[in-house]
Amino acid sequence: MNEIILEISPEKAAKLIDKISRFIVEKRMAAPAIMTIESLRPLHNIGSQLMHFLAPFAEVFVNSREYQEFAALLEQDKYITLLVKRIDELDNEFYSQERSEKKVLRRRRNNKIKRFFGIKPKKDNKNTKK
Repeated sequence: MNEIILEISPEKAAKLIDKISRFIVEKRMAAPAIMTIESLRPLHNIGSQLMHFLAPFAEVFVNSREYQEFAALLEQDKYITLLVKRIDELDNEFYSQERSEKKVLRRRRNNKIKRFFGIKPKKDNKNTKK
């Protein structure tokens, strides 16, 4: 019989947080994941207990040890905060270049449309204070 994991060490928590964060970011689901995690933050203890309750059924489909470690991770608010931060960091790291390129293309397209209709494009003054 497998032992039940009720607590997780900080080292294992860091590894698990990184693994989960990478999975979420690689699937390009960072924004929905952060929004969901933040909106359900007050219920993290209930979610963790529910995961422990459903463990015998869920372990048929997923790795038993990682499932229990994730349930233990959800019990502590500091790990939830670290998870959100890590997802955001990885998302910025992986896709910042792509986003800046798309922003430039979007600005060019908008300026082209404005020139077509005779509207003067705005000057991009990044040093101007609002």
